[in-house]
This record gives sequence, C-alpha cells and structure tokens, in this order.
Amino acid sequence: MTATPAVQVFGGPTALIEYGGLRLLTDPTFDAPGEYPIGGGRLLTKTRPGTVDPAALGPVDAVLLSHDEHPDNLDHSGRTFLADVPLTLTTRGGAERLGGTAKGLVPWQSVELTRPDGGTVTVTGVPAQHGPEGCEPVTGEVIGFVLTGDGLPVVYVSGDNASLGIVEMIASHYAPVDTAVLFAGGARTGLFDNDLLTLDSARAAEAARILGARRVVPVHFDSWAHFTEGREPLLAAFAAAGLSEILDLA
Repeated sequence: MTATPAVQVFGGPTALIEYGGLRLLTDPTFDAPGEYPIGGGRLLTKTRPGTVDPAALGPVDAVLLSHDEHPDNLDHSGRTFLADVPLTLTTRGGAERLGGTAKGLVPWQSVELTRPDGGTVTVTGVPAQHGPEGCEPVTGEVIGFVLTGDGLPVVYVSGDNASLGIVEMIASHYAPVDTAVLFAGGARTGLFDNDLLTLDSARAAEAARILGARRVVPVHFDSWAHFTEGREPLLAAFAAAGLSEILDLA
C-alpha cells in the first residue's frame, strides 16, 4: 500500500488531499472575514481569511463539496473557483443548483476518477447529517466521501456530520480507515435548541475510535464564529481518549 496521503488545511473546511496522483479539494472557502447571510434574517460571521490564495493552489482535479447552501462551506470566491475545476462532486440538489461540471451523488453511489499514472480512484458518497435526527428540512442535504483505490489507503471525508450513528454505519463498510478528515468545531447557530450541527471535539475523538483511524485531520474548527470548539479542545479531547498520537493538527 502506498504512503499516507498528504493533506494541507487552509482554514475552515478547506483542505487539499493528494491521493493516487490526484489533487482533491474539500469545501472551498477563500473569502475575507465578514458577515454572510444564510436566510431567514440570520448571518454567519467569518473571523479569519483562508490561508491560501486560490490562484496559488495549482491544478485541482476535483472538488469534494459536502453541500453548497451555507457560506462556511462554499463562499463567493469558492463558487468562482468551481468554474475552473473539471469536476465537483456534491449532493444531488447542489449539483442542480450549481450546474457546470457539478455531479450529484446519493449515499453509497461511486464515481471513478482516472489516475495520471494509470488505474482509478473510487470516490463514494456516504451519508452525513448536519444536526440532530430530522434536521434535513432545515439544514439541507449533506454528503461525505470515502476515497479508495488499488494499493491506496482508505480516506474518509466526513462533511458537516454530527451523527456518530452515521460514523458507525460508514465504519461497518470501511474500517479501519487510514485518514479521517473530520469536520469538527462543534458548530452551533441556535437551531434545534442550539444542538450540535457538526462533531464537537469529544465526538470527533469517538468517531476516530469507531473508524479505527490511523490519522485524523480536523477541519471546520476555525475561522467562523459559530464554531464553538477550536484547537485546544481538540487536543484535550483526543488526549482524554488516549488518541493524541493520531491527531494531525500541523
């Protein structure tokens, strides 16, 4: 099996995964700090810019977009960026709204991407739940992804998922996972009595245990005011779970 894939994190949910010779970018967000409307008179507040200029990223083979309806997952410059990407994999509704090269996946549906050196990478859409049970009519459709390929390690990208039950379902198909890119941060916006909309730090550590993950790369825990848990709570939760050695916050 080839080495663990390189993952570069650029703030918020945006990370570049180099896998099987392909360059895959999660939820592109490059805008400046400011207030971003999300409907119903509500706003999300971005507190820090991303750490990369999209023009400096170089070629990206595909974007793995958990959902398009919230600006902390796809902002204005992220939408512009999609126009130059050969393929965006996202939800069915997202693909309809975005058009262009966007392709919608339902959970457990797969697509094959051609590797530059021959062979393929399989990207499988997997379930995600952006809040408590029954949240979908309010928070919308979300999807995660699993990357696999001959001789390649298994990579899981959670998307905005708050459910450990869904993590258990994914683990039943793919565990042990080499690298889990977990959207953490304990996102809360007041919806559902201020319940979690993504994993908090303790749930991220438990997700890592369920997945048998060899490495966890957290994203979606900084740069926005509604992320309630950042770097220090992640370090503390993984230490309490005896999993400090798998946490990759570099």
